[in-house]
Amino acid sequence: MTRKTYPQIHIIGGGLAGCEAAWQLARRGHAVELHEMRPHRHTEAHITGQLAELVCSNSFRSDDAGANAVGLLHEEMRRLGSLVLSAADANQVPAGSALAVDRLGFSHSIETALAGLTNLKISREEITGLPPADWEHVIIATGPLTSAPLAAAIAGLTGAASLAFFDALAPIVYLDSIDFSKAWWQSRYDKPGPGGDGKDYINCPLTAEQYATFIDALLSGEKTGFKEWERDTPYFEGCLPIEVMASRGPQTLRYGPMKPVGLTNPHSPEKPYAVVQLRQDNALRTLFNIVGFQTKLKHAEQVRIFRNIPGLENARFARLGGIHRNTFINSPRLLDSELRLKAAPHLRFAGQITGVEGYVESAAMGLLAGLFASAEVQGVTLPAPPPTTALGALLGHLTGGANEDLFQPMNVNFGLFPPVAMTHTGSRKGRAPARKASYCARALADIDAWIAITGGPVT
Repeated sequence: MTRKTYPQIHIIGGGLAGCEAAWQLARRGHAVELHEMRPHRHTEAHITGQLAELVCSNSFRSDDAGANAVGLLHEEMRRLGSLVLSAADANQVPAGSALAVDRLGFSHSIETALAGLTNLKISREEITGLPPADWEHVIIATGPLTSAPLAAAIAGLTGAASLAFFDALAPIVYLDSIDFSKAWWQSRYDKPGPGGDGKDYINCPLTAEQYATFIDALLSGEKTGFKEWERDTPYFEGCLPIEVMASRGPQTLRYGPMKPVGLTNPHSPEKPYAVVQLRQDNALRTLFNIVGFQTKLKHAEQVRIFRNIPGLENARFARLGGIHRNTFINSPRLLDSELRLKAAPHLRFAGQITGVEGYVESAAMGLLAGLFASAEVQGVTLPAPPPTTALGALLGHLTGGANEDLFQPMNVNFGLFPPVAMTHTGSRKGRAPARKASYCARALADIDAWIAITGGPVT
């Protein structure tokens, strides 16, 4: 029997979304060409030329599919045969209840898997404008660092300028340079996560005086200057530089990344006033990133200020913090329910350029774009995932649920889901966990039903 052939599908961008879309399509028998401009042209944030390089945190956040929206998204994607989640699971490092990965191992797994598909071609080239007219099916997954020529072409096609904001990188420290006579190992409330033992974070305590000195240094430290075209670009609230958070009030960081709750300092009976945490960044357990410390401080200032943190006085940095421009489109205005550009339906968008925020959310949009493109090429209609699922809720927000006049990047969260019916019994404190568990149970049942109808993952 002759296998039916389909027109080639082009994917622009070899990040998480592009790689996930390519995997879903190639595994379904489609001819796919994945276009990635690195290493011939680098971005302000990437270091290697590998596909699916993680440029910010190495964490995919919570992996709790029973009580957390992003953990629920993990599980839905696993059930759909996600390459990104498979690679993350295979390269996991301890991080409490979070799913964190070895960066290089993760990227290598993605690249190896895609290279092994005979119907997928990886082209190392920059697409400097709108795709050629003879490309009938295209997925644009160029991510937050879309090259200027392509971004300008997209803006020209849509009739509206792409929105942009800044995203900041956190520093990474060598483990053997941390002073454990002051720091200690512990997860908050000793909670173990996948691959961990309840001691997955390194904690550096600060007294009230040390904390006040640290805040003053952050606010007075010399910052990276902006280019003229960057000056009016807003930050995404979920990834603010630490000095921007500090400028909102002296106690802001104590209720954010430096909160001291759930931790006990074995070196002192005095409760820490604030705590800096570091999380494992690679499988060899030699590198640890400073959690929540995205920054636009100049490199010399970072070394000076962060070495005043107890335990980091002699810290050696594998990477210092940085800052880069992030671009996304107004999806509620521009995209239809299958992630197609209304002005040019042969173009689909996926990943952070659609206005999702986070690694997993980006990959999720790549997964859906791949599934929608596969169905369209085969001449069938794929129903959207139910809005009660994490995939469906996120897609619905992008393609109509959000206010297009106020659209900003969004992580998956239970606020995007239809309300779940609850019987209000027990204490108020116990209602939130019960509600989250109900959201998750409903979503997993509904995604399983959707998978059964749509054919499920290709094995």
